[in-house]
Amino acid sequence: MSSSLDLGVHSAAFFMHLLYLDDAGSVGNPQERFFILAGVALFERQTYHLERQMDEVASRFGSPQPKALELHGNQMLAGRNFWRNVPKADRRRAIADGLSAIRNLRGEVALFGAVVEKRAVSPEDPVEFAFEEVASRFDKKLLRLHRNGRSERGIIVLDKSTMETRLQALATEFRFQGHRAGRLHNLADVPFFVDSKASRLVQYADLVAYALWRHFEKQDSEFFDIIKNDFDREGGVVHGLLVKTTGQP
Repeated sequence: MSSSLDLGVHSAAFFMHLLYLDDAGSVGNPQERFFILAGVALFERQTYHLERQMDEVASRFGSPQPKALELHGNQMLAGRNFWRNVPKADRRRAIADGLSAIRNLRGEVALFGAVVEKRAVSPEDPVEFAFEEVASRFDKKLLRLHRNGRSERGIIVLDKSTMETRLQALATEFRFQGHRAGRLHNLADVPFFVDSKASRLVQYADLVAYALWRHFEKQDSEFFDIIKNDFDREGGVVHGLLVKTTGQP
């Protein structure tokens, strides 16, 4: 039997599905229980429209350079930097409206996320665990699209981080050597890393990760409730969100 990659090679044309990811929570902070890796997967032609929706949110606050104003969940809620002089209610509304931006997109858009309680995977690295889960679930979504007659390849885009080299190596290992759930067949290349200040799509991923972190770490569901039904699913089964915990408080 041919793999999805082999079948895709003979397709007339490839289209690209992009998964933008960011993280929330500190691996090294013993006061925090969870590490989160999450974001949004969308068709290449949808990126422009999501960027415009995010620009519209950023344009409301009187910044002299609204396109350069970063929508970063933690800074917005805490009122740091530019957001210091923005009323808290307006900051919370901006996060909510940013998260809601995907509702205005046409076509298929899905969220992905891994919520990892650090002690539940110890001594394994929670970053690597989360990345493996998200990457494999994204790959399976692409396989489902292929089986439905849409052969699309995938690219993962992340915010720049100290894990850049390791995550690139992991993606290569997954593609050619496999991981716990198999091999990645549908990714076109290793992950790309960009500065979140220059990418509204990574900023959107930040808001998704932050909404999950607030829900699980702080028991604040205000933002999670906006997106809880937008994670990748098929036939009533949620594939796009993994929650790994010890089951203990």
